[in-house]
Amino acid sequence: MKALKRRHNDGAKCCNEGGEKGGSMKVPNASMKAAKEGHSESAECCNKGDRKWEHQTKTEATAKQEAHYMLGLALLQRQESSKGIRELEKALDLGRGANPKGYMVEEIWQELAKAKYHEWERTSSKRSWELQSLKEACESALKEKHFLDVTQMEGFVEDATTSHLEQLEALERVINKKAEADTPTEVPDYLCCRITLDIYHDPVITPSGLTYEREVILEHLQKVGKFDPITREPLDQSQLVPNLAIKEAVQAFLDKHGWAYKVD
Repeated sequence: MKALKRRHNDGAKCCNEGGEKGGSMKVPNASMKAAKEGHSESAECCNKGDRKWEHQTKTEATAKQEAHYMLGLALLQRQESSKGIRELEKALDLGRGANPKGYMVEEIWQELAKAKYHEWERTSSKRSWELQSLKEACESALKEKHFLDVTQMEGFVEDATTSHLEQLEALERVINKKAEADTPTEVPDYLCCRITLDIYHDPVITPSGLTYEREVILEHLQKVGKFDPITREPLDQSQLVPNLAIKEAVQAFLDKHGWAYKVD
């Protein structure tokens, strides 16, 4: 029994000594260096893969944008204005917020604005003709009514004439109100870039709360300096955020006032 215990204790001691030696064992420097190099290579490979995927994604988006743009121009050449405008609008949406190196929003906007303005000219001319025809028909009916009133209301001619004039004035107000949307005026200041003074095409907002046309502020940052042109605060391209509220307000205004698409 004692011999058995001695063998057990000797075995335990041996195991402890082996564990202590193993715990204090050092990994060779060459192996550690190789492991670090392998990790660095893997990380670099992943980064390259991410950059390649990002580049591929941007390339595909640019290709789609250019495809819609070229198709839109072709359709406009074939006098298919509605379809052409839809394609240009798709190209514009894809181009907004795009990589500055492939940025072509201004080019797309120029073509889209010309097409939309010509479309507005056609429809507004038609509306103007319809309003004028309606006005003339109403005036003719009011004159006939006035003639009948005068012949039937002896002694009240003055009252009939006054009523007739009031009706003509009311008709004029209604016609003018209807024509307001097609009457060119000034575009509200808040819908215009404070640098170009033109209506926004691709508005972006800075941390200072000021809104600029994307292409204009990008050019300023690249050629003049990385600061807000008005507040003079430091500004980087990565801090520019699309101003969706202004974008929607601009679109709502253009939908109602097509004359604002006119390109100088």
